[in-house]
Amino acid sequence: MVQLDDVIAAAPVSEKAIGKNISSTDSDKSDHSGEDVEKQVIAAQPELKRKLKSRHLQMIAIGGTIGTGLFIGSGGAIAKSGPAGALIAYIFVGTIVYSVMQSLGEMATYIPISGAFTSYASRFVDPSLGFAMGWIYWFSWAMTYSLELTATGLIIQYWNPGLSIGIFIAVFWVVITLLNFLPVSFYGETEFWFSSIKVVTVIGFLIFAICIDAGAGQHGYLGFHTWGNPGAFASYLLSDGPLAKFVGFWAVLIQAGFSYQGTELVGIAAGETENPRKNVPAAIRKTFYRILFFFVFTIFFIGLLVPYDNPSLLSDASDASASPFVIAAVLAGVKVLPGLINAVLLFVVLSAANSNVYSGSRILVGLANDGSAPAFLKRTTKKGVPYAAVASTAAFGLLALMNLSNSGATVFNWLINITAVAGFITWACINVSHILFMRALAARNISRETLPYKSMAQPWFAWYGLFFNVLIILTQGFTAFIPWSTSDFFVAYVSLILFVVLYIGHKIVMKTKFVKSLEADIDTGCLTHDDTNWSIDVPTTWWGKFWAWVC
Repeated sequence: MVQLDDVIAAAPVSEKAIGKNISSTDSDKSDHSGEDVEKQVIAAQPELKRKLKSRHLQMIAIGGTIGTGLFIGSGGAIAKSGPAGALIAYIFVGTIVYSVMQSLGEMATYIPISGAFTSYASRFVDPSLGFAMGWIYWFSWAMTYSLELTATGLIIQYWNPGLSIGIFIAVFWVVITLLNFLPVSFYGETEFWFSSIKVVTVIGFLIFAICIDAGAGQHGYLGFHTWGNPGAFASYLLSDGPLAKFVGFWAVLIQAGFSYQGTELVGIAAGETENPRKNVPAAIRKTFYRILFFFVFTIFFIGLLVPYDNPSLLSDASDASASPFVIAAVLAGVKVLPGLINAVLLFVVLSAANSNVYSGSRILVGLANDGSAPAFLKRTTKKGVPYAAVASTAAFGLLALMNLSNSGATVFNWLINITAVAGFITWACINVSHILFMRALAARNISRETLPYKSMAQPWFAWYGLFFNVLIILTQGFTAFIPWSTSDFFVAYVSLILFVVLYIGHKIVMKTKFVKSLEADIDTGCLTHDDTNWSIDVPTTWWGKFWAWVC
């Protein structure tokens, strides 16, 4: 059985205070008998810094969500289920995401620590769950980093097909990796501007789409013509009929989930955010509006401008030619947009790559604090950068060079498949951690009314998210059965199989047990008694107020 001393809780971080000086000191390596357990834990923690401002956290939340899934993948969603089917699917999955963010917000505001996901699962549910979920989530980000680096080369080849993608993989690997060795405030600032480009692009497209649909394009007024011809719902895999349309809808549920993944980065960044009791709830509350504004409206307008039977929607390209934004512009007679969208896509993947290294490194720190990863990964610079964790995560980006050979590309694709449902697994674990977190509070007679942030409609909303996340995890590979394909089955479920193997293996080796409600650690890293004063910048200009509302 794993003892409390063997499972080190996640790191509290040094606070940036006004009118007070808070610093960390090395603890004496003396006999711990008779000392408070929490003091023992804190003594072993790395010193991360709370340097992310509110605007950084807000943009991290946006930037983690708006990516190639929206700019490119949304076209495939409309092709599979039609404009109405895709719209309903994105709204439905948006409610699941909001459930996850509500659960995460309540925990991350009460205990804002680095590597939060793994620590919450280990503290409230089972150390083996934190181990399995943390490692598969880290592997997902590390491999996605190499995928994004590959995408940079493919995007630049749009302008010059003769250039080797290896050049850009190497160049951007150096740039992004070096950025993550700088203090976290540099990451926040870089992500702020990357995400600003995404936000401006999406807003610009929505304005463009309204104008084209109202008659500014070469075809005049469009209205809802695509909902009538070829139709509002598309059939997928099966012959035309209600079942075929439902299959298309369900396939888009899975795709929409992949598009939304990254929203949970708020929880990872909470451990390095100024004034987390104010800034984390603010980021969580705005998640619903971001989902509605940036995703649902974009899917809605793409569905108005591009018929679902347009063959370009099913393109396998990774550049602007596959973007439904570009397809809509070409259909409207606008010829200058592809190059601009391709440039935006380059910023999109660089932003994603930047987030990959940041989030992956912080998950490693959390795993190391929980005793689920080597202790050297907790080492930080004086500026609070976990350099060992950053280097370990960034090293996986070099796997992108495997794409320079055919055999290497095959292995690379299989490694990418392992990451397929890591996001859904993480979301399910967040929901179940929150359910047991609420039970731990109840066992200690702590009212949720006293929490810095109380999530809505609990515990039912958490159960809602858990049920549908598990359902999607189990059914996301249904296309392997229509017709049966052994290779497609393993491609779809290899990540789930690996998660189960990691969980059972850790449980057998470490002999862990489920955490009892009264024994759950809800104290380490808790800021309930924190009296730090923070500077709050209130926007005074109309532009500042608008930007604060958007992000």
